[in-house]
Amino acid sequence: MAVEVVLALPDRQQVYRVELGQGVSVMQAIEASGVLLDAPGLVIDPDRLGIFARRVRPDDTLHDGDRVEIYRPLLLDPKDARRRRAGG
Repeated sequence: MAVEVVLALPDRQQVYRVELGQGVSVMQAIEASGVLLDAPGLVIDPDRLGIFARRVRPDDTLHDGDRVEIYRPLLLDPKDARRRRAGG
C-alpha cells in the first residue's frame, strides 16, 4: 500500500512517499519513510500526529492512500498572537 509521511518545517514541507505492507502502524510508516534520518533531533510527540488533519495515535493502523502528518509545536500561542496584532 502507498502512504505519504509529511513533516512541515518552518521553511519548507517534506513529503515522503513509501510503499508498505498491510497492517502497518503510523509510527512504522514514519520510521520507514526516512524522515527521522533527514531531520536529526526531531522528536516525535505522540500527541502531534494526524492523518488528513485528524489526530491519531502512533499505533493506529494505516490504509492505502493515507497521509501521515507530523505536527510541530506552535511557535506562538494564538492568544498572544491576537494581542500582538491588536497592539496590546
